[in-house]
Amino acid sequence: MNPVTTSAAAERVPAPVADAPAHWAGVFAMTLCVFGLIASEFMPVSLLTPIATSLGVSEGWAGYGIAISGAFAVITSLSIRRIAGDLDRKTLLLLLTVLMGVSGVIVSLAPNYPVYMVGRALIGVVIGGFWSMSAAIAMRLVPPQSVPKALAVFNGGNALATVIAAPLGSYLGGIIGWRGAFMCLVPVALVALVWQWISLPSLKVATRSGVTPSVFAVLRRPLVLRGMAAAGVFFCGQFMLFTYLRPFLETVTRVDVATLSLMLLALGVAGFIGTVLIGGFIKTSVYRPLMIIPLLMAAIALTLTVFGQSGSAVFVLLAVWGLVATAAPVAWWAWLAKSLPDDAEAGGGLMVAIVQLAIALGSTVGGLLFDGSGYRATFTASAVVLVVGALLAALTARTTITSGIAAR
Repeated sequence: MNPVTTSAAAERVPAPVADAPAHWAGVFAMTLCVFGLIASEFMPVSLLTPIATSLGVSEGWAGYGIAISGAFAVITSLSIRRIAGDLDRKTLLLLLTVLMGVSGVIVSLAPNYPVYMVGRALIGVVIGGFWSMSAAIAMRLVPPQSVPKALAVFNGGNALATVIAAPLGSYLGGIIGWRGAFMCLVPVALVALVWQWISLPSLKVATRSGVTPSVFAVLRRPLVLRGMAAAGVFFCGQFMLFTYLRPFLETVTRVDVATLSLMLLALGVAGFIGTVLIGGFIKTSVYRPLMIIPLLMAAIALTLTVFGQSGSAVFVLLAVWGLVATAAPVAWWAWLAKSLPDDAEAGGGLMVAIVQLAIALGSTVGGLLFDGSGYRATFTASAVVLVVGALLAALTARTTITSGIAAR
């Protein structure tokens, strides 16, 4: 693909200075925004049944609320630099945070399904824009030696939302309804907006003459092409199952709201533990977790089709799922950093697009299968896709070895 010559394409991130001031308050303000984003994105997972009932649609159609947010995140992540142009990145972050709050209001007050989907599309725009810029902004907020720590703090907001969002959404949904649960995210957006406005420095765009390769140019490298394919297939398989956990737990395992919230909490806590533990594994080999994790998740998916009516068995299986599934993105970003050290920004935008597209595709296909053939077909298909993801990760590892790249 030929390079594109635009002012946005010519954007570059100013090189961080070793003795530059660290804006940790800004980092934590953005972390709160991450928490709100992740909570907003996956809140429907724990509220799928009441959303479907209230809007008069099937659970599969309600699940498409996650698919549409993923689709709009893809579009935004690939176009945000061109659309934003020379706009100060602080201003852009503030606008995206406002949009997050607007999305929460629209979803919580939606009188019908189309309006609900509009609100979900807006949160997709925020997700794509924010994650595409997050790493580059972290590099401008702290000195070079502190960038990994800043990114870890961002991921902490992600992990915390994973722990809290689903069980809290289920709990609040049982008390104040699903609309009230979504409305609770609006104050989070408001606090994040004010905190970022106060704590973030001006983040003006520096430009340079010349051309910048298209974000798709990195796909010309066989290693990147295969790795991105493996990542996309993995996340597709994961969300074919994950999106429809609540209807599975309610109709097959037959748990009440309190037990449902407890199971989702266990899944989230295990996921937080997984994000802490995965670092030790990827230090020795980034590919081993990328191959083993999808195989474990495939085995769990198949086991759920057999023991889905046993509450204790499902509890344990979902905890293990959370342990490995939440750790997987950490491994994939580690792979990206090792495989594209010279084009991490382009690779990061592409990774965001691929992951969100995979989430959209997985939740859509999962919904079609869930509505048409039931949970066994959905979970079995998820297992098959996850196995394919493991095989593609193994192929990527082999490409790394044959090309002599150091990412093991």
